[in-house]
Amino acid sequence: MSSAVLYWWYFLCVLAAVNIAAWALSAQALGRRQATMSVESQAACRIQLVLSAVYVFGCAFRSVLPVYDIPRLCLFDTWLSSVAVGRSVATVAELCFVSQWAVLLNATARSTGSMVARAVSLLLVPLIVTAEVCSWYAVLTTSNLGHVAENSLWATAAVLVIVAMISVLPHYTGRRRWVLSGWCLAGLTYVAFMFLIDVPTYWLRHVADEAANRHYLSIAQGLADVVQRRVVSYRWEDWKSEVVWMTLYFTIGVWFSISLTQPRAPAAGRADSKRSSRLLQPLLPR
Repeated sequence: MSSAVLYWWYFLCVLAAVNIAAWALSAQALGRRQATMSVESQAACRIQLVLSAVYVFGCAFRSVLPVYDIPRLCLFDTWLSSVAVGRSVATVAELCFVSQWAVLLNATARSTGSMVARAVSLLLVPLIVTAEVCSWYAVLTTSNLGHVAENSLWATAAVLVIVAMISVLPHYTGRRRWVLSGWCLAGLTYVAFMFLIDVPTYWLRHVADEAANRHYLSIAQGLADVVQRRVVSYRWEDWKSEVVWMTLYFTIGVWFSISLTQPRAPAAGRADSKRSSRLLQPLLPR
C-alpha cells in the first residue's frame, strides 16, 4: 500500500470513530433533556436520531471499507468490500440523510406557513430515490452517464433546500437567521462543487469511455459483477480521483446529520405563536 493511500485510510478510520462518538454524545445529551421536552418534541428528536444513526454508521462502514464502484476497486479482499454491499449501505444511508432534511423542512413549513418549504419537503425523498436509481444504473452497467444524472439530482435537491430556507428567512431574526443563512451558504458551496467539479468529472469520464468504445454491462451482468468481482488496489493513482469527495462526504455531511438530532430553544421572530414554537423546538438551531 502506498503511504498516501495508507494515511488517507487511517484518516477515514479516525473520522469514523470520531463521528460515532459524536453521535453517541448527541444521543446521550438528548436522553438527559427528555424530561424537559414535550412528547411531540421527544418523538421528533428520536426520528432525527434514528435517521442520523443509519447515516453515521453507514458512512463509518464505508470509511473503513472504501470502494470505488465502477472499476470495482477496494482495499480489502472480503465480501464486505464488494460493490453490492457498499452501494446498498450507501443507498439506505443517503435516503435517511435526505429524510432528515425533509422532516426539518416539513416542520418549518407547518410553523411558518411556507408553501415553498412544504413543497420541497415533499419533493426531496422522491428526487433522491430517483438519484439512487441512477446511481445503481451507473454501478451495474459501468456507465458514468448514470453518475452524471445522479449527482445532478443531488445538486438540484440542494438548490431546492436553499430556496426553501430563503423562503422562511423573513420569519426569523437574530441568531436563527444567521444560522439559516449559514446553511444557505454551505448549500451554495456544495452546489458549486457539484455542478462545477463533480458532474463535469463524470461527464468527461463518460466521453472518454465513448471515445474508447467501452463495453457496458447489462443489468443482469452488472448484478453478477458487483457481487463477485473485486479489484484490490493500494495505488494512489487509482484512488486519488475519489479522495476529495469521499473525505468531504464522510466529514461535513455526517456533521450536518448529527447537528439535526439535538433539541433546540423555542423559535424567535415572526413565527411567535405557541404552536409554531412547539413545532420548531426539536428541529431548528439555537
